[in-house]
Amino acid sequence: CSLPFKVDAVHCCHEHDAVAKSIGAINTIVRKSDGKLVGYNTDYIGAISAIEDGLGSKDAAMSPLSGRLIVVVGAGGAAKAIAYGAKKKGARVVVANRTYEKAVTLANAVGGQALRLADLENFRPEEGTILANATSLGMYPNVDGTPVPKKALRFYDVVFDAVYAPKVTRLLREAKEHGVKVVSGVEMFVRQAMGQFEHFTGGIEAPESLMREIAAQYT
Repeated sequence: CSLPFKVDAVHCCHEHDAVAKSIGAINTIVRKSDGKLVGYNTDYIGAISAIEDGLGSKDAAMSPLSGRLIVVVGAGGAAKAIAYGAKKKGARVVVANRTYEKAVTLANAVGGQALRLADLENFRPEEGTILANATSLGMYPNVDGTPVPKKALRFYDVVFDAVYAPKVTRLLREAKEHGVKVVSGVEMFVRQAMGQFEHFTGGIEAPESLMREIAAQYT
């Protein structure tokens, strides 16, 4: 399942795994031998592991997200996965969305704070904050789109963009121009696909190198 159907697709399944049920969004549907459709969410681990690797950590016992503030832009399926995953890793969550009521709903679900998307222009995050765009702003063909003005990006430690086409979005490019560390959505794209592969094949290890080669041809 892909955007914008990750939330609606939940209602198409007979069952969901625990993570997908908690998130309230799926990106993978597997038909079992008894005919039941089971929903899974691999966006969660795909995005969170990509962000964790981008942050880096010398402490293998603790996630580098633990204790950090993460600003999640969006309130759809991908945003739910990232917000849920970040909370589970010990981060504090702020949700910013164009429709404020949706930001409030998601923020309440993860014990976080809600903002209007326009508020991010003047929002001053604490040191070490992560920005995670979980909207389609900046995706091909609308490559000039960005959820946050360039001047506001300098206050973040890491900027992650779930958009994978193009690989370097306007958001990431402008963050890099401020010297901010960036994480491409291609990392999430490949990692969530690996999780999907394993669900579809009953646990066979995904061919990571091949998947990365294919992703590189189209991003």
